[in-house]
Amino acid sequence: MVQPIGLTVLGSTGSVGMNTLDVVSRNPGRFRIEALTAGANHAALLAQCREHRPRYAVLVKDSAADELKDAIRREGLPTEVLVGEQALVDVAAMPEARMVMAAIVGAAGLMPTLSAARAGKRILLANKEALVMSGAFFMQAIEESGGEIVPIDSEHNAIFQCLGGRRRPHGRGVRRIILTASGGPFRTTPAGEFAQVTPEQACNHPNWDMGAKISVDSATLMNKGLEVIEACWLFDVEPDLIEVVVHPQSVVHSMVEYDDGSVLAELGHPDMRTPIAYGLGFPERIASGLPRMDFLTAGPLSFEQVDADKFPCLGLGVRAAREGGRMATVLNAANEVAVARFLAGELAFDQIPGVIAAAMDSFAPGTDADIEAVLMTDQQARAKAKSLTRAPTRQPA
Repeated sequence: MVQPIGLTVLGSTGSVGMNTLDVVSRNPGRFRIEALTAGANHAALLAQCREHRPRYAVLVKDSAADELKDAIRREGLPTEVLVGEQALVDVAAMPEARMVMAAIVGAAGLMPTLSAARAGKRILLANKEALVMSGAFFMQAIEESGGEIVPIDSEHNAIFQCLGGRRRPHGRGVRRIILTASGGPFRTTPAGEFAQVTPEQACNHPNWDMGAKISVDSATLMNKGLEVIEACWLFDVEPDLIEVVVHPQSVVHSMVEYDDGSVLAELGHPDMRTPIAYGLGFPERIASGLPRMDFLTAGPLSFEQVDADKFPCLGLGVRAAREGGRMATVLNAANEVAVARFLAGELAFDQIPGVIAAAMDSFAPGTDADIEAVLMTDQQARAKAKSLTRAPTRQPA
C-alpha cells in the first residue's frame, strides 16, 4: 500500500488554504495533514482539525491559541496546539511533512516559507513575498537543500506547465513569457472615479474569489507587478522577457511563446483548485473537483493592452524588478501598508500608488547582505509608508 504524503498547510484558513484542503478531501488516502496554521481564526482552524486531525495546529495570537486549546481538549482531538511565529517556522521544517503549502499572505509568510526551503521540502508556493522580498536567499536555500518549488499562483503555475514542468527556460527556445491579467473590477472604470472607490468595490473581483489584500492588489494591478518580480526569480529570466496583457475572461492563465512561433497556453476555470491540484499531484494529475470546460458556452476570449497611466502599480513592480535588490522589498512593504490603510478607510484608492512610489524614491538602490538586512529594510519601508499615510486623507464619497 502506498503511504500517504505528509503535508503542512501554512495559512490553512485563507482562501488558498481552504481550497487546498478541499482538494485533499477529494483525494482520500493520498495525503496526511501534519500541521495546519492560521493567524487568529481559531474557530475555522478548529473545524479543520476536526476533519483532518493534524498532528499540530499553530496560531500566531496567544488568546486565539488558548481558545483552540480549550476546544481541542474538550473534544479529545489528537492535535497539539502551538503558538507564535517561531512555531510557524518549526512546523514548516518538520520532517514528517514532505510537502508544504506556503499560503500565508504578505511578509508574515516569509520566514516559515524560507524555513521550508532550507529543510529541502517540496514547496507549493502561493506566497509571493518569499520571492519578492528575498528571491536570492530563497533560491539559494532551495539549491543548497535540494528542495523543490511548484508555483501555485495561477499565472506562474500556467507558465510552469507551458514549460513542461520545468522552471528554467534557458536553451529551450523561449522568446517571451506572457502573464495574463483580468484587469480587475475597474478595468473599464475611468481613472477620474478612483478617488471614490470603496474597499467593498475593490474586493469585488469579477472572476476570482480571493482575500481582501490580494483582491485590492488585483484592483490596482499591483498583483501583476509582484508577479513580474516573482516570475524573474522562478524562471531565471530578465523582466524584459515578460509581458503583461489584459484578458478579462480569466480563461487563459498565462502563455509561453517559443522561437519557432508556437505559443503554449494553459486554460481552465478561474478557480485556484486547478493549480493547487497540479502542485499536490505533480508530476501526476489528480482530481480538483472542477467540472469540464465548456468552450461552447465560454464565450469569446479577448486580450487588451494594459493602461499603464491608469494602473501605475504595474510599472512600479517592473521598476523594482529591473532595479533589483532591496527595491522589491520596499515595494512590497509600502504596498502592504497602503492597502491596509485603504481597507481601513484611511487612504483613497487612487493614492495607493503614490505612497508606494514615494517610499521607493526614499531608498537608494542596492542589495541587502542577508535575510536579517532584508527584514530591516522591510521594517524601514513600512515605517516610511506609514509616515506617508499617517493623517487620514480619504475624503467621504
